[in-house]
Amino acid sequence: MTVRERASELVQVLPEVYPGAHTELNFKTPLELLVATILSAQCTDKRVNLVTPALFKRYRRAIDYAKAPQAELEKAIQSTGFFRNKTKSIRAATAVIAEKYGGHVPDTMEELRELPGVGRKTANVVLGNAFGKNEGIVVDTHVTRVSQRLRLTKHTDPEKIEQDLIKLLPEKVWTDWSHWLIWHGRRRCFARKPDCTQCEIFRLCPSGKIFIRTGEARKPEPEAA
Repeated sequence: MTVRERASELVQVLPEVYPGAHTELNFKTPLELLVATILSAQCTDKRVNLVTPALFKRYRRAIDYAKAPQAELEKAIQSTGFFRNKTKSIRAATAVIAEKYGGHVPDTMEELRELPGVGRKTANVVLGNAFGKNEGIVVDTHVTRVSQRLRLTKHTDPEKIEQDLIKLLPEKVWTDWSHWLIWHGRRRCFARKPDCTQCEIFRLCPSGKIFIRTGEARKPEPEAA
């Protein structure tokens, strides 16, 4: 099976395995998703979702974040880690949104990438999930790991991985692809001891048999007596 054939089959199988896959960051508006995505760097979505309800209630507009004192916002997001840099990024990005875009988060890759602290990954998250635009593919640690194990890329740099995936996958599934692989990485294809024996896409994974043979895969649970 060629890499392109494998990718084509995965596009057919993964939506059946994860039909409800979506971003696990809670949000209602593009601004909330942008803030949540910045907070999610080096932090779990679960932790971010514990912080954002109070945050979103307190800061409703871009200008609210921009004018928030550094120390005040730092305290509100402290548990997400790297809170000083995240606070600087949020305040700087929302200041531009308030001044240049009338308080509305822009909906193009170029404009989002111009916001302080917003890289391609964050822009892809916002475009795909808040605006329904398939501009690119979100490449996080799960997408990186699973894509490598599926032998869809040999690269380790996120932007190079994204370009490899873009060449293999139809544009209409770019946002969904990230969800499928993130869900698979969290639920089955763990960084340590992947659950290959229960894996729904085992037959399409060149790494699975190797993990089982070398004992790197999670052992199946014993059947109940």
